[in-house]
Amino acid sequence: MNQKKEKKRVDGVFLLDKPVGLSSNTALQKVRRLLNAKKAGHTGTLDPLASGLLPLCFGEATKFSADLLDAEKEYLAEIYFGQKTETGDSEGGVVETKSVCFTQEQLKRGLEKFIGEIEQVPPMYSALKKNGVPLYKIARSGETIERAPRKVVISRMDLLQFDLPKAVIRVACSKGTYIRVLAEDIAQALGTVAHLTALRRVRVGDVKICDAVTLDHFEKISEEERVQMLAPVDKLISSLPKIMLSEQQTERFHHGQKIMLEPQECFGRVRVYGLFGSCVKLMGTAQLSNTGFLIPERLVTFEV
Repeated sequence: MNQKKEKKRVDGVFLLDKPVGLSSNTALQKVRRLLNAKKAGHTGTLDPLASGLLPLCFGEATKFSADLLDAEKEYLAEIYFGQKTETGDSEGGVVETKSVCFTQEQLKRGLEKFIGEIEQVPPMYSALKKNGVPLYKIARSGETIERAPRKVVISRMDLLQFDLPKAVIRVACSKGTYIRVLAEDIAQALGTVAHLTALRRVRVGDVKICDAVTLDHFEKISEEERVQMLAPVDKLISSLPKIMLSEQQTERFHHGQKIMLEPQECFGRVRVYGLFGSCVKLMGTAQLSNTGFLIPERLVTFEV
């Protein structure tokens, strides 16, 4: 009888270029098995019909997954104008058709109206829950319930391709933004209807799709090569100001004690590194007060 392979500690971040048709959790479990990793998590889901950047966290990196969950996202979205579907994308049946009669310049001006803070009504076909039941399950039963609008921020929108009835736009937005709903709202403002035919995520915070690896390639290489492809744990918090501690401060911080520092140029949330002999290691995140107190927040566990 084959013995079950014992899972091992793996610390790091894998930047997956998720294919269309795979759920985020399925993708995570596939990569986890390939790494034989004990602990894993992702930084926010990507719809099965969407492709692109899905950062996956392993071991100590899971402590910082919320940093990318809250980060700005960037997408390439292909919109088909003139047809509305029940799901807002190409998976659903067409429920309404309208003529399409706007110019490229009118579309550009229409996009500009959505830049900034806007309100969106979440779609029925979403994972949001009502009394513990996902909305998409309620929608499949033919029922529609009222949803409260939510505020999101669109920081940038660019028209990349214009070939009616299709157009491709680049969208940079806050977490919780539904690009399907955005496409429908843009179409409505132009006097027509629309749905998404393709969606690709190309950026999460400071992490970009150009650094991602396909699942096919990851499957073909050895387990040792897979581990070497992981980005370090601090990849998820690289945008935070960096604090370097002395050996004495390192020992105190390592035991969860707050430290008084010399005046710093920054305050608020920071990433902290310590000296362990000749080695510099990430110790975690902390809050740095404007009076100089460094208060531990999330600490990395490792053997000294």
